[in-house]
Amino acid sequence: MSQHDPVQTRSQRRVLIGLALLFFAPLALAFYLYYGLDWRPGGRVNHGDLIEPPRPLPDLALPRVSEGAAAGWPTSPDFLKRKWTLLYWGPGSCPARCRTDLYNTRQVRTALGRDMSRVQRVFIAEGNCCDADLLRKQHPDLITVRATPEAAPLLALLRGPVRNDAGGRRADAGRVPTDRVYLIDPLGNLMMSYAADARPNGMLEDLKRLLRLSSVG
Repeated sequence: MSQHDPVQTRSQRRVLIGLALLFFAPLALAFYLYYGLDWRPGGRVNHGDLIEPPRPLPDLALPRVSEGAAAGWPTSPDFLKRKWTLLYWGPGSCPARCRTDLYNTRQVRTALGRDMSRVQRVFIAEGNCCDADLLRKQHPDLITVRATPEAAPLLALLRGPVRNDAGGRRADAGRVPTDRVYLIDPLGNLMMSYAADARPNGMLEDLKRLLRLSSVG
């Protein structure tokens, strides 16, 4: 059996290491500049509030709000995965602010055109729920579920601090921040949120950029 030439083996190893560095070094530098030094070329890129680090969401099955025989049937445990998700958590009575937020997310998804199938909208309704007739007529694509006790792990993750554009930290202790839209990636990571006064156009720009850069979802 022939033995490998040690000099040739070391040379091949150096070539492989060099190729790996060529591939990973720019990526590592970009991550360091973006997350370590908080450097943004050309100013702010995102319009929403970044959640850093992104929070993996638990699998959970929640009862659907619908009519007929399907009423109360649970979602699949991974229903917050496989697609980009615009999540709204609010009162089941869905007052004016809630209706505005749902309308905005509907318009944003529609404006994505051929990419709209890569995005889903989810409304997790607390308390008395819901005006099923209104939701069916105005939001036929909306996945509406009830906030049962099984949703507690997700609720805890929504309560945590987010990072705003100024680099500060903000926490809403003891409750889910109200009137916010949350963005979840197709792997089930909570990554961004939008305040009640956020511009829908900003949300649309963020989604277009993410969909363009992403090969998943």
